[in-house]
Amino acid sequence: MTQPDSIDAVQSILGAQGYVCGRALATVVFLSLKLGRPLFLEGEAGVGKTEIAKALASGLKRRLIRLQCYEGLDASSAVYEWNFPAQMVAIRTAEASGGADRSALQSELFSDEYLIERPLLQAMRPDENGAPVLLIDELDRTDEPFEAFLLEALSDFQVTIPELGTVNAPEPPIVIVTSNRTREVHDALKRRCLYHWVDYPDFDREIEILRARAPEAAEALSREVVAFVQHLRTEDLFKKPGVAETIDWAKCLLALDVINLSPEVIGDTLGAILKYQDDIQKLQGSEAKRILDQAKASLEPA
Repeated sequence: MTQPDSIDAVQSILGAQGYVCGRALATVVFLSLKLGRPLFLEGEAGVGKTEIAKALASGLKRRLIRLQCYEGLDASSAVYEWNFPAQMVAIRTAEASGGADRSALQSELFSDEYLIERPLLQAMRPDENGAPVLLIDELDRTDEPFEAFLLEALSDFQVTIPELGTVNAPEPPIVIVTSNRTREVHDALKRRCLYHWVDYPDFDREIEILRARAPEAAEALSREVVAFVQHLRTEDLFKKPGVAETIDWAKCLLALDVINLSPEVIGDTLGAILKYQDDIQKLQGSEAKRILDQAKASLEPA
């Protein structure tokens, strides 16, 4: 599929995949595609940063390649590694057969046959469906040396394998980098990207999201769920629930055949929206009822 030619087209493509996208976010996605620039998305966990890449890849019918970042991630793990077990088998087979040509064997061992491609190298390869979507997820979990390496890779869209040479992307991949902001990412990398802060949605947009992702939920229940979560985010919590938790909670309530929220139902299902025991304890007893009363009051006509 060809790339969208307008901001409205971006919203339509994402919307068709169940991703409700605001105008500002659609604009920066459109510019990223139009200019061939990586897109750097920051925001709290669960606000939909990763889902943008998934929806975009699905909507454009492109391959999604995901590099999940973690502490200690290095260039070799992100780009490639050699299949050492297979190489050892080849060496022993050559030795057993006798008369192995050392230089020919070395050339064979460090060929594509024994190369294990990791996400960054995969993203540099040609694809008949067009440039893939490369999702570099939770970059803030890595350290600065990997950031420096990534800066070079994203600048030239190429990676070097010492034994084989430099691999250049025939067409730059569509790059989306996400961060939960557990630490600051270096400005040099951010300057290579277009930037957008993905915030919690307002009430109306979260209702739209819930309609798209849990369409079987009754309108009244959806409004109560979103209103409760919106008020819950104003509380002093260790981890505020994201949109992902709103969707999960609504699906849990549907599985329990819940029609309306009650303090008892909330107490039984808090594990769907809160992931820390300290936060769950804060909502025991009258606190859940207090927030539910506030939520229901906000839904009443003025």
